[in-house]
Amino acid sequence: MHENRAMPSEEELIAEREKKLAALQEKGIEPYPHGYDVQHTASALHEQYDSLPAEGKTQDEVSVAGRLLGFRNLGKITFAHIQDSTGKIQLYFRKDDLKQYDLLKMLDGGDWIGAKGTIFKSKQGELSVAVTSFQLLSKALRPLPEKWHGLKDVEQRYRQRYLDLTMNPEVKEVFKQRQTILDTTRKVLRDKGYLEVEIPVLEPIYGGAEAKPFKSFLNAHKMTVYMRIALELPLKKLLVGGFDKVFEIGKVFRNEDIDRSHNPEFTMMECYCAYGDYTTMMEITEEIYEQCALALHGKTKVTYGDHELEFKKPWPRMTMLEAIKKFSNIDAASMSKEDLMQHANPDDVKQGASRGELINAIFEDKVESHLIQPTFITHHPWETCPLAKKCREDPEFAIERFEPFACGMELANGYSELNDPKRQKELFTAGEEKRQKGDEEAHPFDEDYIKALEHGMPPAGGLGIGIDRMTMLLTNKQSIRDVIIFPFMKH
Repeated sequence: MHENRAMPSEEELIAEREKKLAALQEKGIEPYPHGYDVQHTASALHEQYDSLPAEGKTQDEVSVAGRLLGFRNLGKITFAHIQDSTGKIQLYFRKDDLKQYDLLKMLDGGDWIGAKGTIFKSKQGELSVAVTSFQLLSKALRPLPEKWHGLKDVEQRYRQRYLDLTMNPEVKEVFKQRQTILDTTRKVLRDKGYLEVEIPVLEPIYGGAEAKPFKSFLNAHKMTVYMRIALELPLKKLLVGGFDKVFEIGKVFRNEDIDRSHNPEFTMMECYCAYGDYTTMMEITEEIYEQCALALHGKTKVTYGDHELEFKKPWPRMTMLEAIKKFSNIDAASMSKEDLMQHANPDDVKQGASRGELINAIFEDKVESHLIQPTFITHHPWETCPLAKKCREDPEFAIERFEPFACGMELANGYSELNDPKRQKELFTAGEEKRQKGDEEAHPFDEDYIKALEHGMPPAGGLGIGIDRMTMLLTNKQSIRDVIIFPFMKH
């Protein structure tokens, strides 16, 4: 009759590892050495030697390192796997070949080791290293989780991304793909002559968007400062200074909702082109998305959830009023403010909302979710942005602004930049009045930016693309937390 034995608790497992650590140190073995001479990666060895037949042997010496994922001790031989940043490879330890063999009992899954030996294929055809020497590189005092999958663990996966990456190595691929997106975006812009610059993260006045900022205090100058909510205004000052084309890829911070497409800090690419306008920036948006899709998938069609998205340019374009009429059958262009109120969701409308703000609220509530294929929405009401020029076709109602959408998500924002200092001052003044009345998202008055415009800024187009949402769409991830390596988590 077998006796039922309870699994040891995490505390007991940690205590056992602590004992092994002490025993190693008593033997004069350094459990945390300074480095190791790694010459080969798992993926490179598989690529070079996978053609070996089962039981095929070589005299080729290799040096590998990685995290131990488990042992099979068969007495005088032991099999183990290590995982490095590129994949896994099997290690084969034979007592007759290793004076250190008994030290294996001091090792645990999760430890980092380095090993040297020769390459061969096992009877089962698994590429392996016949170990001639090994070294402990880091003793893990906490055990790896035995089960690390499914929705029940999703919060912990984000909270302890280092374990997620260890137990689910496919997660690494998302962040490698994210790097490809960043590299490709930079290449498109640099090939067009854009200069990459770095602007401040801390600002005395926030601006460039309508959003609630994070506030801090600068002790040296005894002044309130803000984490930037956008990159826009400093970049446009560089146009005043004589640069024609500039961009930055960097973090911005907004003290707003956290959900599947919002994180309080996120990565934005903003670029500005002197002598261009909003049509110039729509073309750049299309090209960046198209080239990123090609770089990742070799084609412009991308699967996202249940949809196949086509990012090949040109994308369809609709004005906001056309989109409202098409998808909600509301002829907002001919409606009074009172009529619009009947169609707007009261929860989405601020007190005292203007006609243009009501139209924008109806669009967000009734239209955005219908925009599945990449589509540009243009000709927004002028009230939606204080930094854009009036629309040439409809100057009383619209501005030259665009937002591309796909799968109901806004992907970017761009416009023909307002460079009339008097008009900009009027709009900033109106925004400041709203802010003083308690609207924390209203655009504040930025006197220094007005001064810059008064010195003359050339006509220009501007664009901001959310890198995280672009990564979501191009890697088929449904949550922004899947594409930010350390998403913000409540503690």
